[in-house]
Amino acid sequence: MIFEKTHLNGAWLIDLEPRGDHRGFFARAYDTAEFARHGLVADYPQTNTSFSAFRGTLRGLHFQHGEAAEAKLMRCIRGTMLSIIVDLRGGSPTYLQHGLFELSVENRRQLYVPPGFANAFLTLTDDVEVVYPVSQPYAPGAEGGVRYDDPRLGIRLPIEVTTISDKDRNWPLLAEGAPPIFA
Repeated sequence: MIFEKTHLNGAWLIDLEPRGDHRGFFARAYDTAEFARHGLVADYPQTNTSFSAFRGTLRGLHFQHGEAAEAKLMRCIRGTMLSIIVDLRGGSPTYLQHGLFELSVENRRQLYVPPGFANAFLTLTDDVEVVYPVSQPYAPGAEGGVRYDDPRLGIRLPIEVTTISDKDRNWPLLAEGAPPIFA
């Protein structure tokens, strides 16, 4: 695995190193020791999968707060998606900055999203499947979100959002001068 720091404090792109022959290839997608060596959360008690049928589907921006704050390891195993992350940690040098990262079945890239970030993805093709281990189990009472189109974030998406849940469409805007979600 090749670990590449992103412009966001604590977020990493991880490229697989396939070893191939006439049968296909083999690659490590996760290694506890490698993650720990890079200072990343290395324990993932739950793995989620998500399928979106249509291009232009947006899921997020989601996070869990408090002790349920979670790291995620995003990986697209069918189609192409744009992973969207926002640093919500008040003490971070990249506070309220965002990143857009294309993940696809072809590039086999993974995105490590640290605790304290909001996470979303936008499908760039039809039939997108995403698998992502999380460092904390789902905790409904700790669930939160922010709007992807919040003017304070300035996120510019490459395609129109055509499918979004009412819940994701109605997350609150970040209030000017409000304390950070994650201190």
